[in-house]
Amino acid sequence: MFELDSPFKALSAQCQEWGHDFRAHALELDRDPEAIRRYFDLPAVRFLATMGIPEEYGNRPEPIGGHRFHGDRALERVVIMEELACADAGMLVASPGPLLAGVLLEVLGDRRQKEWFYGRMLADPLWTFFALTEPDRGSDASGMRTALTPGPDGTGLRLTGAKRYVGNACRAQLGVVFARTGPGPLGVNAVLTETAVPGYSAAPLPMIGLRGARLSTIEFDGVEIAEDRVLGRHLPRTRRGTWAFVQTFNRLRPGVAAIALGVARAAHTYVLTHRRSLRPAERERLDGIGRRIAATRRLIHAAAAAVDADGGNGYLASAAKARASRLAEEVTLEACTFFGPGARLDHPLLDKLARDARSMEFIEGTTSMQKLNLFQGLVSGRLERAGSPAAG
Repeated sequence: MFELDSPFKALSAQCQEWGHDFRAHALELDRDPEAIRRYFDLPAVRFLATMGIPEEYGNRPEPIGGHRFHGDRALERVVIMEELACADAGMLVASPGPLLAGVLLEVLGDRRQKEWFYGRMLADPLWTFFALTEPDRGSDASGMRTALTPGPDGTGLRLTGAKRYVGNACRAQLGVVFARTGPGPLGVNAVLTETAVPGYSAAPLPMIGLRGARLSTIEFDGVEIAEDRVLGRHLPRTRRGTWAFVQTFNRLRPGVAAIALGVARAAHTYVLTHRRSLRPAERERLDGIGRRIAATRRLIHAAAAAVDADGGNGYLASAAKARASRLAEEVTLEACTFFGPGARLDHPLLDKLARDARSMEFIEGTTSMQKLNLFQGLVSGRLERAGSPAAG
């Protein structure tokens, strides 16, 4: 059993308070994802704009309950993300900030790269992107075709290729891109790039749910990359590209699970708020949903604690992500049954929650990918089977 201590409870309460602003603009943002530009002054948006930047690089957020939370630990992120996603997942993913790119930089970046990146993020609210997935090849590093090659004059590097399903890429100012410099898993590297450079172009993709994420397609046509923007040059080749994005996903996966949990909780809360009179059978169903939400939260918190203890241990996080994404879809659809056959027409917010929930299956890897990761944990002995003597 994992229980939050008082500082984390204070963080949860503060994020819940901030969430009132997110909920007020949820449907507006669903209609126009660029509406987020009008809300940079909201306390939650300001916090997310620097979340993940360590204190040593100048991040000094306002204390909450007497503690400063920088969002650079998985457990902090899951508490923040559940509450803000419960308010509105669209506003959460639409907000500027370093998030996925920032976590990769913490894993791979050297001191100068971190100072440059974090300094830019602290100066102004900026969107960032994390470009790994490619058209027709997904996030399979062995099939990656985006290439990083020497410049024609022998100085610098050139980035050429395409990426797809990249959050916020059409409005980002900074990002990280994975590209191939040679064959095999050791031939994958990550680079920092700005978007206001020749050869970079990005366009938003049409979305049914989670429209605030602004999933985009990117084209790199000979984008110039300075050699000092290649991440992980100070590390062994085995600790660069492929290893680095696995470590990054491990750290962020509990947070994605927390977003899905927040969506499920929002649907549960919607029914509680709008169906004040419930028949006994309906009350029993709703109580069952509440128990499933609470159980999934405990799993997510345990997964976050495991990742904070060991960044390579993402197996429990895979279980949390798979369970939470399924829970979000099942709960939002079941919530609709409390309002009759016209529920999604009569309750636009509930319809939005159902659309947002479906997208959680695909963010940071589908359930099939999470099951593969779980299997690797089982066969390697790093994840014990429930009910086994070792698991106690």
